[in-house]
Amino acid sequence: MKDRLFTLLKIAVSLGLIAYLFTRVDLAQVSDVLRSANYWYLLPATLLYLGAMSNAGLKWYILLRAQGIRVPFRAVLSYTYVGFFFNNFLPANVGGDLMRGYGMARYTEQAAETAVSVVVDRIVGLMAFMSSAVVAALVAIYVMDQKNLQQIEIAAIIGLVIIAAGFGVILSRRVRGLMERIFAWKLLTPFAPIYSRLSEALNAYRHSYGALALAFCISLLTLVLTNFTDFLIVQSLGGGIPLIYIFLFNPIIAFVLLVPISVGGLGVTQAVYPFFYGLVGVPSSLAFTVSLLKQLIIYITSLPGGVLWWRRKAGASEAPAQPERAPT
Repeated sequence: MKDRLFTLLKIAVSLGLIAYLFTRVDLAQVSDVLRSANYWYLLPATLLYLGAMSNAGLKWYILLRAQGIRVPFRAVLSYTYVGFFFNNFLPANVGGDLMRGYGMARYTEQAAETAVSVVVDRIVGLMAFMSSAVVAALVAIYVMDQKNLQQIEIAAIIGLVIIAAGFGVILSRRVRGLMERIFAWKLLTPFAPIYSRLSEALNAYRHSYGALALAFCISLLTLVLTNFTDFLIVQSLGGGIPLIYIFLFNPIIAFVLLVPISVGGLGVTQAVYPFFYGLVGVPSSLAFTVSLLKQLIIYITSLPGGVLWWRRKAGASEAPAQPERAPT
């Protein structure tokens, strides 16, 4: 019942935001922009976004190998796309993380290690995104003289510091040792073995500098691909948004969409695009239209994940019940 109520609430938020935005955006201008669009740009934009998702699978593959989990890349890519599909139906990007983590945990029978790899994957990605936002903000402020973006720069720096510091804390053996004492309390004692396994799994990353650095670089490449996806969407609408602003706002928008208040970011995406791009003088009708086409591309590129999930579910229902093992 709680899940159903939460889902209904997300749907209500998405529909409510869309309805509200329709009263704030000049729909006639949006219609004019859409009618004059060159939709051929959307084909390479879609391919770039598919590439970005596949690149995200490569990052996770590297982090899994750092845990000692040896699985075929095609399996990692499959679960990545399944998670991407569920991003559109469960709370923000967190829902997709749960689905891909659950699938990989069943596949490898290494639940703690898989869960930790998903968390580290998300943290490394956010660090890369915020780093890009900081650099882009500096360029926009000091090269393009957009002094009004100083608060955005400060927010990006604070976000980066918090994420990096949090990552350092969870990797700290001393901090995790102190946390372990909490599980000596009678009420938490049953959860002590679970915490111990998660803590041990985190140790795999304490000295995996090469894997973490490579994952960080791959995250930057993922961001570049998604940024150029937005850029091609803008070009299909006749231009009007410099690439540097996309590099600045795209990672921040991705961070905002982690808040689980809507279905797949629908409504929230259409609200934040006009807000952020309005700071640099982009017409709200253009930013709103870009968000709509980006949402369309997200839905289209998530369909392979839905097909993969359905095939796995159908195969599981036909096969005899037995644990799924990773190939050796």
